Amino acid sequence: LVLDSRLSVLESSLPSGFSFDEPEIVVWSESDLTGRRSQRRVARTRARNVDGFFDDLAVGSYVVHRQHGVARFSGTTTRAINGVTRDYLILEFKDGRSYWPTEQIDALTPYTGGDGPALSRMGGAEWQKTRAKARAAAFLVAQELVDLYRLRTVAEGHAFSPDTAWQTEMEELFPYTLTTDQAQAIRDVKADMESLRPMDRLVCADVGFGKTEVALRAAFKAVQDNYQAAILVPTTLLASQHFATFSERFAGFPVKVALLSRFVDDVETKATLEGLADGTIDVVIGTHRLLGDVVSFKKLGLLVVDEEQRFGVNHKEAIKSRSVDVDVLTLSASPIPRTLEMAFTGIRDLSMITTPPADRRPILTHVGEYNEPAVVEAIRRELLREGQVFFVHNRVTDIDQVARRLGQLVPDARVAIAHGQMDEGTLERVMVDFWERRFDVLVCTTIVESGIDLPSVNTLIVDRAERLGLGQLHQLRGRVGRSGQRAYAYLFHPADQVLSETAYERLRTIGDNTALGSGFKIAMRDLEIRGAGNLLGHDQSGPVAAVGYDLYVQLVAEAVADAKGFHVPEVTPINLDIPGEAHLPKSYVEADDARLEAYRRLAGVTSIDELEDLRREWIDRYGALPAPARGLLELAQLRLICLDIGVSSVVVLPARVGVRSKPVLRLGPLDLSFSQQIRLRRSYGSSAYNESTKELRIDVSPNDASPIAIVSLLDELRAPTTEATG
Repeated sequence: LVLDSRLSVLESSLPSGFSFDEPEIVVWSESDLTGRRSQRRVARTRARNVDGFFDDLAVGSYVVHRQHGVARFSGTTTRAINGVTRDYLILEFKDGRSYWPTEQIDALTPYTGGDGPALSRMGGAEWQKTRAKARAAAFLVAQELVDLYRLRTVAEGHAFSPDTAWQTEMEELFPYTLTTDQAQAIRDVKADMESLRPMDRLVCADVGFGKTEVALRAAFKAVQDNYQAAILVPTTLLASQHFATFSERFAGFPVKVALLSRFVDDVETKATLEGLADGTIDVVIGTHRLLGDVVSFKKLGLLVVDEEQRFGVNHKEAIKSRSVDVDVLTLSASPIPRTLEMAFTGIRDLSMITTPPADRRPILTHVGEYNEPAVVEAIRRELLREGQVFFVHNRVTDIDQVARRLGQLVPDARVAIAHGQMDEGTLERVMVDFWERRFDVLVCTTIVESGIDLPSVNTLIVDRAERLGLGQLHQLRGRVGRSGQRAYAYLFHPADQVLSETAYERLRTIGDNTALGSGFKIAMRDLEIRGAGNLLGHDQSGPVAAVGYDLYVQLVAEAVADAKGFHVPEVTPINLDIPGEAHLPKSYVEADDARLEAYRRLAGVTSIDELEDLRREWIDRYGALPAPARGLLELAQLRLICLDIGVSSVVVLPARVGVRSKPVLRLGPLDLSFSQQIRLRRSYGSSAYNESTKELRIDVSPNDASPIAIVSLLDELRAPTTEATG
């Protein structure tokens, strides 16, 4: 739009303003005037289940049946027995093969606790003794956990106010669209903060899935009520990066952010400590120095622990002593088993962020022997697309020699070195120069493992990868591929060295698990490789290895409920033996893992509404229901009714020539009044009720032997009745 010869109006978007000296001109952007930035909207992605056991259940996998013990899964089969067609799970026990109805799939848990466990004898006393020992050990752990957190559950914290206008304005500065899981985690955290009970929530999310944004919004919410927030991180580099992120997002608001780490000189550290004590500093970000005795807060309201798995026992004890009446938010990509244990057992609240950002792509991972031509090719390819490279060599003694060799192999690459033994000023200068792209390749130790966010780095090369832990390798790989570009990770081991079995398993696992959101599976596989005892302590190593980690956690959860005074009754299995087809045909759900997951979902349904939701989901996902699938849902409806009224067995004996002219329905236990017995005789002609066993026996027509007809009968029997008088 040209208004006259000297003035033109151009409508466009600018992230920030600019100015020129010649000609003298100043351009203001919307963000300069309002503090808001336009959001870059990206398409939402569908959440995926990162810890789905039945996604990975393969023939040969070890599973644990709650009642019968450890078995080997040998697949599924469809069988017709006495006119009843069902899908069955094939389990190999020590004493042979057995077939289990798919409705019992929720009795299975994956076995995690070591390779090659001994199979159990089905129905043997040995498994009952093993489970009893594990239950006793779980009870001791539950007492410890409950005592440990009893102070927090009874402590009265601060109920933070609802979101303010500034909170909304600050959150709108986020340049991306929240994923579904991320938004739910933020809602969970805010609800906890607005409750009077002190928050203790674990947010588990894979590398780069948005944990920092959750912490940032929680910290701002605390400040809005004139409370202070402390962000505890494991490394100085991560502390510096968080400090830059928080400072940038809070720049337009009256929030003072400070940094406390070895990068900060004594004068600034003293000023920070004084500011925390007198309340002039609102948010502090620091390493373990935050836990020192010299640090005191005027009004601490929120403690955020980032990368919780990196802190030792002494650090965690110091955290607990500071957080009795303070809201605590823990962030982790690969939480240690004890932390998961507390979350699974209800001691801590858990939020899972499993949806990757829309522009994230899986990282192409190569695991193999060290190969100089491959290293040169990887670096040159990254330079051609104007990117940067992390070369991880975790030995300070010869890191200079490695950097010189890379400089000889790729002369046009600008190489820098970074490791934890450098003085603060030098290390900070190197990282800033690398951030500003004055270098192409950073030869470094695992100092870059935690939280470093450099979008231009999309190639990772790890030398001597067999020396690193599985969690470290996963965290390092998460440092690349954060900008939406295709990223590459090369994990090398020496060509002239035979790997140990443990090292081989680690490298094989990291190579196999390249999908977005695989951190949780890698953490569980790490537990399996290293052995449960190494992580959970010597006292629990036996029970965990014997029953598997998942069943052990279930036992601890039940023991915690008992310790809290809530009895968890044992679920009585329901025997449904009714003629007809009730299964998911392979022509309807082709993939075995999808069919197993569908059976698991069906077994977990607890209400008619949930069953209806699942029916609609199957139709939406797989198409119109075939007759066997409809029969399966009808059986599930009957099972829900039986659970509600306490019936444990429903059996239909089909009619047989020379034996019985009609099918016979037997069900129980049932408490029937005299008037109900009379009514049944009038309706069906032939019925018998055993007062001692509480079993009902009725001669029915073939139409009355269907699951739907039996549901109608049970609905009629559980309806309130009036006894006849006179």
